[in-house]
Amino acid sequence: MFSLLTVSIAVAIVFITFLGILTRYKKCSSDQILVIYGNVGTGKSARCLHGGAAFVWPIIQDYRFLSLRPLQINIPLENALSKQNIRVSVPSIFTIGISTDENTSRAAAERLLGLNGKEIEEIAKEIILGQLRQVVVTMDIEEINSDRDKFLSSISQNVETELEKIGLRLLNVNITDLRDESGYLEALGKRAASEAINKAKIEVAQKDRDGAVGQALAQQEQRIKVAEANAVAVEGENRAQVTVANSTAEMRQKKAEAERLASAAEKVQTARSLEEAYKAEQTAEVARAERDRATQTANTLVKAEIEKRQIEIAADASAEKARREAQGQADATFATMEAQARGLNEVLSKQADGFNKLVGAAGGDAAKAAMLLIVDKMPELVKTQVEAISNLKIDKIVVWDNAGASGQSSTANFVSSLITSVPPLQELFKTAGLHLPDYLAKPAEPRPAPSAS
Repeated sequence: MFSLLTVSIAVAIVFITFLGILTRYKKCSSDQILVIYGNVGTGKSARCLHGGAAFVWPIIQDYRFLSLRPLQINIPLENALSKQNIRVSVPSIFTIGISTDENTSRAAAERLLGLNGKEIEEIAKEIILGQLRQVVVTMDIEEINSDRDKFLSSISQNVETELEKIGLRLLNVNITDLRDESGYLEALGKRAASEAINKAKIEVAQKDRDGAVGQALAQQEQRIKVAEANAVAVEGENRAQVTVANSTAEMRQKKAEAERLASAAEKVQTARSLEEAYKAEQTAEVARAERDRATQTANTLVKAEIEKRQIEIAADASAEKARREAQGQADATFATMEAQARGLNEVLSKQADGFNKLVGAAGGDAAKAAMLLIVDKMPELVKTQVEAISNLKIDKIVVWDNAGASGQSSTANFVSSLITSVPPLQELFKTAGLHLPDYLAKPAEPRPAPSAS
């Protein structure tokens, strides 16, 4: 347990030490100067590093950064005394920055480290104002006004020398204006302007004179040249006309020859074209005749073949139609007969089953079974017998009743004979091969005639 705790503490110490080392390794960007101060070596106050990186030892060393970004300083120099004891104002803009030179940057680390941009600007402003006054006092106003390069060069030399002492460098100088209280510069400007105007007027007059003389000479030369040119032109025109006439005659001759040759060639070409056209037309006519003959032959054969195929198709269709209709009728007749047979078979089977059951109900006696059928059908039979005379329509009956010898009237005989015209039940059953029971078939006994009183 103790060993594990010791190892953990050792690992923690190593990790913390490693993190400390990493945090003390400082990188310097391109627009900065890394200033390491403290114990940086014997006789050195600081070590400056532009770009790259360096390890800053803890406890014995520390670091800060100096910015290399340029600073613009407005220098409103007013009433500076010139060499001629004339006070002038020279407002200007100076651009400065910390130098990357090793010695100069060490001076900046010694004198500007820890100051902000505003404080550095104030220090540089005072140095520039003093040096600018010293440069102005050593030069005339005309020299300052006319020779700006010399003025700027003097300012750069004096100012940059003083700025390097505190680690700064002069990057640019821009003189925005130059004025004086006495109006000397204005007078110089007017004099210069007047001189320039007079000089310009003289030059203009000289140029006008030179222009007039030159114009006259040019006109003289122009007239001579024009006359010479006209003479040369007339001579040239004459020669040109002769040349044109010769050329025209030659052209007409050549044109006539060309037209003759062209006409002959055209006629020859026309004859050849007609010959070729006639040959082409002959070939075309022969081809057309062959095409028409082939077309007629093809049309006749194709038409005959089409008619033949139509007849064959119509015959096949008629035969197939008749065959299908006959087959359909046969199938329909067969189906009808088969249905009727199945129906009759079914009726007869049901009747046979009914008869068998009826015979069974009659104890196996067929006669009794027939009697049962007759009894069942008796109302229909009687109804049928009665209906035989029920529909007779008798408008009127004329009876001459003379009371015959038997004592019966003619009317009674007529009705009796009418009843006897109905077929007896016994005869009907005999026709069917059956016999009625005696109580139905036995005739009624005659009643005794009433005695005469």
